[in-house]
Amino acid sequence: MSEVLVVDSDEAASSRLLPALRGAGHEVRICATGAGALVNARSRRPDVVILEMALPDISGADVCLSLKREPATRAAGAILVSIKNTHADRVQGLELGADDYVAKPFSVRELVLRVQALLRRSAREPACTEDGGGLLTVDRPAHRVRVQGRDVRLTALELRLLCALQDAGRRVQTRQSLLRIVWGNERGMTARTVDTHIKRLRRKLGDASAYIRSVRGVGYSFDAPSESSSAPARDRADELRGSTDA
Repeated sequence: MSEVLVVDSDEAASSRLLPALRGAGHEVRICATGAGALVNARSRRPDVVILEMALPDISGADVCLSLKREPATRAAGAILVSIKNTHADRVQGLELGADDYVAKPFSVRELVLRVQALLRRSAREPACTEDGGGLLTVDRPAHRVRVQGRDVRLTALELRLLCALQDAGRRVQTRQSLLRIVWGNERGMTARTVDTHIKRLRRKLGDASAYIRSVRGVGYSFDAPSESSSAPARDRADELRGSTDA
């Protein structure tokens, strides 16, 4: 049974969600404050957190950031709920590390379905993947990415983008297919959105950014080298680091 933590100071809103989530087979806990949510999540480690942005003590944004930064809680799926519904608001929510963003007013049934979809996606993800040369390691449940053994902090959206490319391997993903897989065809998202996030992802991945290959006029693919072919790249990276340290 999956555990869902609902964080909302509005008792009426929580009461609407409670029977629907339990009816879908989830164990549900409710918190009215951000501080209480952090304590609860650290001790019980929920599978999904439904998080209202406007909380009386700590903002939902800060709670989301804390959950995604801490190793003990970063694997929990986070769904932000807010009265704000502009394109910029949704993007900002995803940039905070949220796995999904729902605007008020919302359908209780829709929110439950989003919880189910998030749980299915997590269940399908392999625990940990590593390229042949050990340059890039992706631990999906822990929301942890390492390049040459060093942690790289990605947002939930950036991790989904990396995983979508990695799962497809050398098969080219069009920008439209990435919009569908990563953003769920959310309104207001364009091909330019993909390009912007690819640029940010490459910048964070450093040496491993070479794995993301641009296919002019089409999209992107993920070309991780084999152990033998990646050795020169690692040697060159070690050489560069040595010259920097000297």
